[in-house]
Amino acid sequence: MRLILLGPPGAGKGTQAQRIVEKHGIPQLSTGDMLRAAVQAGTEVGKRAKAVMDAGKLVSDDIVIAIVSERIDQADCENGFILDGFPRTLVQADATEAMLKSKGIELSKVVEIQVDDAILADRVSGRYTCANCGAGYHDTNVKPKVEGVCDRCGSTHFKRRPDDNRETVVTRLGAYYKETSPLIGYYYAKGKLQSVDGMADIDHVTGEIEGILSKL
Repeated sequence: MRLILLGPPGAGKGTQAQRIVEKHGIPQLSTGDMLRAAVQAGTEVGKRAKAVMDAGKLVSDDIVIAIVSERIDQADCENGFILDGFPRTLVQADATEAMLKSKGIELSKVVEIQVDDAILADRVSGRYTCANCGAGYHDTNVKPKVEGVCDRCGSTHFKRRPDDNRETVVTRLGAYYKETSPLIGYYYAKGKLQSVDGMADIDHVTGEIEGILSKL
């Protein structure tokens, strides 16, 4: 089961990805996490990435694809994975398709979580995570069972992303619609796309996604 979750910032991709991880036992792969891990491990591609970052430059698509390729060769990805935050552009999508094809595998499904722009600011500005394990919460929608205590690890330390505020939502939405939303048509044309209503209750969205995954 090899998946991509698509949707604008605040659509609930992280929450739904974590539920898929817990139910199906496949890893959620974040390009940021993979990049840091490759640099720390000192792999060949990690060394290339470190040199670029040390020079104050952006890591190229080629390096990111190489890091993703290296990561999905690991044993925990044998039964599948969820790509989190990648690909973001059509160029990256093409490169990802070619990389997977070279391994004799392909994406199982691309799930788009649809949410109205008007409520995204509330969603984004209210979210925070456990500083210890990364579990996600929200001021009104997903609170810890015990106030101030992480459900998953018991930590009492939480954090918010500096850009999770109303002022930056418009900018981030603009970037999403310019760069990432074209992927919706890209994967639809390949017969991989299915959409769910992200405006519904979180558990209902999970049920819709599970209905899609059960047919794979």
